[in-house]
Amino acid sequence: CVVSGTNVTPPHSTIRPGFPVPVNTNSPEVRKAARFGVYRYNNSSNDLFLFKESQIEKAMVQIVRGLKYMLHVEIKRTVCEKRDHSSLDSCHFQRDKNLQRMLRCYFEVWITPWTHKVQIPVAHCH
Repeated sequence: CVVSGTNVTPPHSTIRPGFPVPVNTNSPEVRKAARFGVYRYNNSSNDLFLFKESQIEKAMVQIVRGLKYMLHVEIKRTVCEKRDHSSLDSCHFQRDKNLQRMLRCYFEVWITPWTHKVQIPVAHCH
């Protein structure tokens, strides 16, 4: 079904397993998946400060034995130091121009809700 030149999935359509589809970047599930990607980045970086997602630019989801999110996320350095083990929700972005840093990341976050497992096979930031 085509509406004003854009493809629109008919409401009775079912998402086929294995086929990635765009998903709302503001949905709670996408935000949660992005946060998992950020945790993975923070755990592997040797930066003194924690980073946090500032913008989710694009999100896709694929049904493969759970939900696999493919996310393009912008992350920025916060004022929270890693050693403080702060909650990212209470960490504000750096205001000091010399300490500000922004990275663009691609995360793949695979969530299997029935086993409560989260895997992040891909986390590339530059």
